[in-house]
Amino acid sequence: MGAYDAELGAAVERAQQGDEEGFTIAYRLVQPGLIAYVRGLVGDDAEDVASDAWLEISRDLGRFRGDGAGFRGWTATIARHRALDHLRRQKRRPRTSLLEQDMLELPGGHDTAAAALETISTEQALELIGSLPRDQAEAVLLRVVVGLDGPATARVLGKRPGAVRTAAHRGLKGLAGRLTGAGAGGVTPGAQRTLKDET
Repeated sequence: MGAYDAELGAAVERAQQGDEEGFTIAYRLVQPGLIAYVRGLVGDDAEDVASDAWLEISRDLGRFRGDGAGFRGWTATIARHRALDHLRRQKRRPRTSLLEQDMLELPGGHDTAAAALETISTEQALELIGSLPRDQAEAVLLRVVVGLDGPATARVLGKRPGAVRTAAHRGLKGLAGRLTGAGAGGVTPGAQRTLKDET
């Protein structure tokens, strides 16, 4: 994620100085993961919720302080708040089973935490993630799809890093177990490295 975050950080800095092209680059880098994450929460209403989130992001961009990785976390937090507001208005719970193919069509740079998902079709991956308990599904989406580290994921979810790490680990372990057909399969070494304590 280093080069990706460096490019994103530079684009955000330009956007904060009023450069429209910088904002466009930042949007293109963040949007695929962000829309997949939001779709995991609100299903078919993801485009509308993401649009609301981007309005808030553009309005408050001048107040953001941080690098590319921080910007991904900041935008995910805003998108999550807009999604939860939407769900409260709709009086329904997040639906992680309604993710679509764009979940796996992300900019380059995502690490091997997605290895368990790369061995199966998109449809199967979405079905498996949707079958996880909500806390595990959301942790996996933020870690693997949006590409946040453990502490950033914890900030987005408003939970302790250990709880998020455990949820993501259990989610990936459950996915790996289902993929191997052994029921108790393990997490790939790359995923283990990603999910280690990063504080």
